[in-house]
Amino acid sequence: MKENQAFNEMMVHTPLCTHKEAQNVSIVGTINEGIKKEASKHTGNIEFIDLATFNAKNEKDVDVVIFTDVDIDELLLANIQRVLKDDGIITFATESFHKDEEKLKADLKLVGEHFWIAMPFRFGHDTAILASKKYHPTADIILQRSDLLVDLEYYSTEIHSASFVFPAAQHKALTGIAKR
Repeated sequence: MKENQAFNEMMVHTPLCTHKEAQNVSIVGTINEGIKKEASKHTGNIEFIDLATFNAKNEKDVDVVIFTDVDIDELLLANIQRVLKDDGIITFATESFHKDEEKLKADLKLVGEHFWIAMPFRFGHDTAILASKKYHPTADIILQRSDLLVDLEYYSTEIHSASFVFPAAQHKALTGIAKR
């Protein structure tokens, strides 16, 4: 589990400042106090649950799912599809382009089959993927929300947008895989 503040802020605020009005949010995996603190800055029903509890959910009522330390596979993706609303967003950590390019590409391909948007974003020494059925993480950022967050060490509206920018060679290598 990542214990750094950049991870806590980016994993929470990036999807929650992208979705227009997330009412039901599931944060799945190992939860630290930093994740809880950042999540408390948003309105709506935010639940902190383990993977087994998430997989047992049946109602299609979740707007955003944040996976803190859970690998996405076909079975989990089927469960996500079952509970995520038609305009839903998921975010999960993956490997950086430099550390494991094939893992990043495989994760993008996997979620890209089910989401309109599947984009990697980088912050600190971490890489994550935001996959969305409707909202684009840079075009649809909710400035009234992202600009008004307080008590932050890393996240800002500008960092949010910049985290989706990759060097030219990486951008080219991910073209056709990442859904931008």
